[in-house]
Parts: sequence; C-alpha cells; structure tokens
Amino acid sequence: MNNRMNKTIRNWLILVTLVVVGVLATLWATYSEPTFEGRPPPPYEVRGDIELFYSVETIVSTINATLSIFLLAIYIGIYQKTRSEFTLGLIIFSAVLLLHAVASIPLIFRAFGFYERGLGPFAMLPDLFSLAALTVLLYLSVKY
Repeated sequence: MNNRMNKTIRNWLILVTLVVVGVLATLWATYSEPTFEGRPPPPYEVRGDIELFYSVETIVSTINATLSIFLLAIYIGIYQKTRSEFTLGLIIFSAVLLLHAVASIPLIFRAFGFYERGLGPFAMLPDLFSLAALTVLLYLSVKY
C-alpha cells in the first residue's frame, strides 16, 4: 500500500510540475516577442503568425523537454534495478528526445543570435535528433 501511495504522490508531482512548466513557458513566450533588429519586419499578417508560432512552439517544446526529463529519470531508475539492455536503449532514446525538445525551443535560437530567418544550425538540429531517436527505436525493434 505504501508503494501505491508513493506512485500516486509521484504522479501528482509530475502533473503539478507539468502545469507549472506550462504556465511559466506561456509567460516566457508571451513576454519575449520576436525582434527584428537590423531588418525590416515582415508584413503585419505574417508577423502575427510568426509570433503565434513562436509562442506555441516555445510552450510545447518546453513541456516536451520536461516530459523527457521525467522519462529519463524513470528509465534511469529502472535501469539501476534491472541492468537491461532494452532499458539502456530507452535511456538513450529519452536523452535524444530531450535534446530534440531543447533544440526546438525558439527562444533558445534567439539566445544564440538566430532569428526567424537564417536559423543556422537550429534549422536542422531537431531533425537530426529525430533521426537519432528513430534509429534507436529501429535498433530496439529489430533486436527484440
């Protein structure tokens, strides 16, 4: 019964953390709008779409990163108990998903000096991380 209560508390803690992260990401996205330093802004209609895209993408990617951290922690706990090769593959998969989520946060691009046009390495990083994650899943599926 104590183990069941611990899982319930853990599940509520995860849910509350996700809600808090969602609210903080919304505030973060709302108060840090795209800037067009040194460039003319796009037309009004496009600019609004870009701002909405960056806001939604920031919120979703931040929540995805949080979920990936929880999955990674859970899989590491399982691996410590079982030492299963399959669980090690899940740890790698979760770590790659975490990197994908972090590389997809538009405010991270801006922190490195890239904006909505000319994203530099950020244009391809999420796809490279998806490739790595899918490769791990394919390997695990073929092996087991």
